[in-house]
Amino acid sequence: MTFEWPLMLFSLLVPILLVALHVWSLRRRRREPVRYSSLTVVRAANPTGPTWRRHVPVALFALGLAALGVASARPQAVVEVPLNRTSIILALDVSLSMCSTDVQPNRLAAAQEAARSFVSARDDGTRIGIVAFGATAELVVPPTDDTDDLVMAIDRFTTSLGTGIGNATLKSIDAISEINPDVAPALQDLSDDVDRAELEASDDFVPDIVVLLTDGANSQGVEPLIAAQQAFDRRVRVYTIGFGSDSIAEMICAPNQIGPGSFAPGFGGFRNGSPDLGGATLDELRPFLVIDEPTLQSMADLTGGEYFRAQDAEQLLQVFNELPSQVVLQDEQTEISVGFAVAGLLALLTAGAVAMLWRRT
Repeated sequence: MTFEWPLMLFSLLVPILLVALHVWSLRRRRREPVRYSSLTVVRAANPTGPTWRRHVPVALFALGLAALGVASARPQAVVEVPLNRTSIILALDVSLSMCSTDVQPNRLAAAQEAARSFVSARDDGTRIGIVAFGATAELVVPPTDDTDDLVMAIDRFTTSLGTGIGNATLKSIDAISEINPDVAPALQDLSDDVDRAELEASDDFVPDIVVLLTDGANSQGVEPLIAAQQAFDRRVRVYTIGFGSDSIAEMICAPNQIGPGSFAPGFGGFRNGSPDLGGATLDELRPFLVIDEPTLQSMADLTGGEYFRAQDAEQLLQVFNELPSQVVLQDEQTEISVGFAVAGLLALLTAGAVAMLWRRT
């Protein structure tokens, strides 16, 4: 336990002096001879109850003052942050490669199903936000515990060209900064506030986390490790998921998965759900279609998160279902002065009530 105002602990001298005065008073009474003309008067004056009763009100009063003295010092204890105080940002890849059919019916549909299952299973008050990213990243739903809004947003995912893993990480940091004042927005200069050596030696993180799922490699935008450094500087953990097999399969998008961001110069649109790659072959695009596991692992290691690999829909669903148990809850300093103050007041009230009750008996 630590104290915000430790000097206020000197107030504990008051109950100590009170107890000392009480003991001194009892001893003084025993030493002083008192003369009475009649023993009947002495017997009438002596209390009939047990002698220990006279000490109880004083003890309760002293304990009450001591508790209030501790409360005035603003004690703080390290407590584990419950999961319902954690905000989880799901950053989900909606790049065109998510239409790959190595996972049936395609990667995007499987990721949507896993994400729906994840948000629907949360009944502990955890707030979830959703970031969808292709070349750019968009905060689709700010952190909320409204399951219907989250599921509706997931159902509306459409594909987009490009994969901006770094952009998605920065957008997720910004989403957390909107609800947690201890987290600065992404790209804000923290050079004067951050001691990298101290951060690296510390296990202290904010309770809010980023869960980033992608099936490929960063193709444009901010470099992922630069974005991960931004997360580390803000004590935000990033959990990464690499989704999909190592094989290059045909890409077939469902009609509702084809969005305006799926088209760009050089691409001839879609034919029977399959994108025209502008003359490029899947093998030529392989560097961007295969999961960059070293980068995802490095992002997780740098930020204190963890990397998961899911090659099919079943494995992905398992990762999402186990994610809450994998998230290491953080310990944080919490002021507990209210508890001491309440205990102190109750002790004082009890002392007064006991003194009045036993005086009548």
